[in-house]
Amino acid sequence: MTETTLAEKSVAAAAPEPKRPWLTNRRRRQLMGLLLVSPALAVVIVFFLVPLVMTFWMSFHEWPLLGDHEFIGLDNYKQAIDDTEWRNAIWFTLKYTLLITPALLVPALIQAFLVNRPGRGARFFQTIYFLPVVIGFAAGAYLWLYLAQPGLGPLSDLSARFGLSETTDNWFATGTSALLLVSLMVVWKQTGMQMILLLSGLQSIPEELNEAARIDGASRWASFRYVTLPLLRPTLALVLVFSVAGSLLAFDQFFIMTAGGPSNSTITAVYQIYRTSFINFDLGYGAALSAMLMVVLAAVSAVQMLLLRKTDHS
Repeated sequence: MTETTLAEKSVAAAAPEPKRPWLTNRRRRQLMGLLLVSPALAVVIVFFLVPLVMTFWMSFHEWPLLGDHEFIGLDNYKQAIDDTEWRNAIWFTLKYTLLITPALLVPALIQAFLVNRPGRGARFFQTIYFLPVVIGFAAGAYLWLYLAQPGLGPLSDLSARFGLSETTDNWFATGTSALLLVSLMVVWKQTGMQMILLLSGLQSIPEELNEAARIDGASRWASFRYVTLPLLRPTLALVLVFSVAGSLLAFDQFFIMTAGGPSNSTITAVYQIYRTSFINFDLGYGAALSAMLMVVLAAVSAVQMLLLRKTDHS
């Protein structure tokens, strides 16, 4: 019996192992997943990665619209450092960002608290607050451009009735008033989106925590400061980063409403890139400016990740 068992084991050991099929269930699932994401992957490669590489490649060249391309190294970036118009555009973009970020966040947070309650009335006001978001930026800009026309739109009459200005005042006569008008349009247009994001964050906070704070004698302000606000930090960080990134990329509202005026005082960074590339036809220098702005946006994204990670570990 022992000799037979040993013989059988030796025969089994000497026999070759059966070949496993190449297309196993695991590989089949992997290939199916790759097949499903391939359209989106192709879109990302064609419309993001290829233009990104092309932009950086163009930034190292003198690239006119017509004619030969010449490699010039870092000359475009050196020119950007000494370019007064580019520095003014960056400064105006930062000023606009500092103005519009709290102007969007504060009313959006107030609206989110107002509609954060059950009932049809809350849903009705959620819809009302969100309605301007569905209007395109171009349509909204043209609407406010009409409203602010002196002698034609109602804003001049309203400001005169409240003693804020004369009836004949032109909102686009100075850079400050033009910036204020564009900021009002953006607040009207984008507050609803931030309200929805903040509302989702508020609704994710358990109501039992606020009830426990009120039972312990905490006031509404103390409950908001020590309970709601810390739990809302991830949503606030996300909203702030989206707002800052959108402000740094501001273009169409100024292009339509002010056309960079008066006296080129409302030209943003993206607007300056547009003028350099498609009006002056200096595509290489425009690509260098785009690359510099891209670095700034990458830094903003890094800040977002740091804020969210810090919140997750706190």
